[in-house]
Amino acid sequence: MYKKKSLGQHFLKNPYYLGLVADAAHITKGDRVLEIGPGEGTLTEILLARGAAVTVIEKDSRLIPVLKEKFKGKKLTVVEGDALEYEPTFKNYKVVGNVPYYITGALFKKFLSGPHQPSTLVFLIQKEVGERIARSKKESILSLSVKAYGTPLYIKSVPRGVFSPPPQVDSAIVSVTDISRKNFKNKEHEERFFELVKKAFGGKRKKLGTTLGAHAKDLKDLRPEDIQPEQWLTLTAD
Repeated sequence: MYKKKSLGQHFLKNPYYLGLVADAAHITKGDRVLEIGPGEGTLTEILLARGAAVTVIEKDSRLIPVLKEKFKGKKLTVVEGDALEYEPTFKNYKVVGNVPYYITGALFKKFLSGPHQPSTLVFLIQKEVGERIARSKKESILSLSVKAYGTPLYIKSVPRGVFSPPPQVDSAIVSVTDISRKNFKNKEHEERFFELVKKAFGGKRKKLGTTLGAHAKDLKDLRPEDIQPEQWLTLTAD
């Protein structure tokens, strides 16, 4: 089956890297898992083999009958649709997926800040983005947004050659665990955190005293990329 460029399809069939995704999500028997973009079901097969009840959401209508036939009789629910528009109704679940590069940030935002947060999230994403989230000493809006809700970890680099068709860049497996809203005092704190972070990063390389004024307090001489998540949370708590 030819891959649709418009959907950012790069299928992964390598069992080693697929196994690492399942390992990073700590999939065990009885887990409820939401898989985004299952493609032809290579990761789905591993999730089911480990005893998980899996819901897959696939945008490519051509793959729906393939998935239903391949996993007939298994604990699998197949949903045709856009992951960005899908609203999970179940609780205590995990999210995994080999996700299209062009909607990576939107998917992190949807599931980390949504009303029904997963306990764990594991995405196969562009390597550069993975490093920015979990390895860089400099913060970004994306890295701070992820760290506000959970603990990111760079699991493994994945070479472009193991995908079909190969993307133009390497990928990475990144997990986010312990997902919750425990870092925020209330809804207002959560909203203020993102409002001020976006405002500060909107002034490229400007110090906080310039972009945030009185809100900056003791951090006025620092640039936003040099401020740790804990400091942002304290800064925006009042």
